[in-house]
Amino acid sequence: MTKPQAITHYENFPVASLLCPPALRPPIAAIYAFARTADDIADEGDATDLERLADLTAYRMELHIIATGAAPGPRWAQVFVPLAAMLHRHQLPVALLDDLLSAFVQDVQKTAAAASYADRTELLDYCRRSANPVGRLLLHLYGVQEPQALQQSDAICTALQLINFWQDLSVDIPRGRFYLPEADCTAHAVARADLLALRSTPATVALVLDCARWARSEMLRGAPLVHRLPGRIGWELRLVVQGGLRILDKLEALHGASLHQRPRIRAWDGPLMLGRALVM
Repeated sequence: MTKPQAITHYENFPVASLLCPPALRPPIAAIYAFARTADDIADEGDATDLERLADLTAYRMELHIIATGAAPGPRWAQVFVPLAAMLHRHQLPVALLDDLLSAFVQDVQKTAAAASYADRTELLDYCRRSANPVGRLLLHLYGVQEPQALQQSDAICTALQLINFWQDLSVDIPRGRFYLPEADCTAHAVARADLLALRSTPATVALVLDCARWARSEMLRGAPLVHRLPGRIGWELRLVVQGGLRILDKLEALHGASLHQRPRIRAWDGPLMLGRALVM
């Protein structure tokens, strides 16, 4: 069997780490490779927007081909061969994988139009497809399907997506990606020109800190899920939650300067995150 592509991208949280049960590392790695490759199609390289959309359409077709039990084509075999095996072995919900692709398509379309999100409701719908499926897929692998657990997972995944947005402002805005909702910008009297210039003003500082508080509230709403999941998955999730909260600490310490500085988890953050995970 072809192995999933190596995980080389920086993440705020562990992916198929040593805390994950060995039997679940292959499906988790296959899901990650699927999502990471689709994200790269949407975001990396010098392809045109039309080429990206065409590739994502072809990529989605490969997903539905393997869902029928047919063999994938050679183009993305390193992704779809292992995913096909895991899809059928673990009965992964194809609709959740498809939701991820719809979010990547939306990213390309929004970026092409230099369009932003009207309000938090619209951005949350994007998170529902871009982030929440990952948590639900992981809970599926662990056999957890209780409605409250799914809702808490959604809150954690949404928080992680929002944190990633506010962490990456200095990278995304120059690339034409605007995740700060228009309604929030208007409420804080933030001009698009200031954002395009990555200019910190009292208004942009207030906007970023308000959005950081929103992300923190979502994370804290979902955090009780760590007590519903026993053993290794519970500890994995504790570190996921603490990784997101630590980024928010760093964002808040920058006082809105994330418009031109990207906070990251460093090695020396590990002991603090572990200590906080222990007392959750």
